[in-house]
Amino acid sequence: MNQPLLRIAGVNKHFGGVAALSDVSLSIQPGEIYGLIGPNGAGKTTFFNVMTGLYSADSGSFQLDGQAYRPTAVHRVARAGIARTFQNIRLFNAMSALENVMVGRHVRTRNGLWGALSRHRRAREEEARTREQACRLLEYVGLAGFADYRADSLSYGHQRRLEIARALATEPLLLALDEPAAGMNASEKVQLRGLLEKIRGDGHSLLLIEHDVKLVMGVCDRISVLDYGRVIAEGAPEQVRRHPAVIQAYLGASADV
Repeated sequence: MNQPLLRIAGVNKHFGGVAALSDVSLSIQPGEIYGLIGPNGAGKTTFFNVMTGLYSADSGSFQLDGQAYRPTAVHRVARAGIARTFQNIRLFNAMSALENVMVGRHVRTRNGLWGALSRHRRAREEEARTREQACRLLEYVGLAGFADYRADSLSYGHQRRLEIARALATEPLLLALDEPAAGMNASEKVQLRGLLEKIRGDGHSLLLIEHDVKLVMGVCDRISVLDYGRVIAEGAPEQVRRHPAVIQAYLGASADV
């Protein structure tokens, strides 16, 4: 097996006297879709927030592409190479779809405030490249015809796709998606699965937190299951599906997930 793209080991997080995460570890290989599932309150979003810099871990080690990184701030994590989306859509509603994706390029651009104000040649050239890249990403996720639409005028499924395009604009090593299928109808979920498989096929690695077990089992290469802040199972979908601890956590009885 290759060196993991992401290796996180021994993460602990407490809120007051409550242990939200207890010795959580996982590793993600290059070019795979890795799922993180568990019942409500299992600690999935807490773990996501720790690894992406929204929360500080009490302890643990973090390594991305063979280099240690410290998830102490969201912008530092983005520069390190992890881009994320949120369970609740967080777009700039008054901006166009194209402008939203262009914002995602900010962590990879060089011209700062002075360049934006002075509009010198290098700043104009960089803006033109950013616009061109944003247009390509909109086409990539199936939104080429919606570049000039306000973000809040798009359908729910299209807003989800726009968030993914904006995340891809940061040129991430790892794309981390928090409940991307939440609120989607059956048709939108089928389209989402196709997009995730397309992204993986183009060489990207993905971490997927998702309540839709059917989607996770169908699209993920490997899965970890959290319950009460601890990893109770890890492996290929079929292994995880039939793990006694997973069945107990989801159903409370010996039945198939």
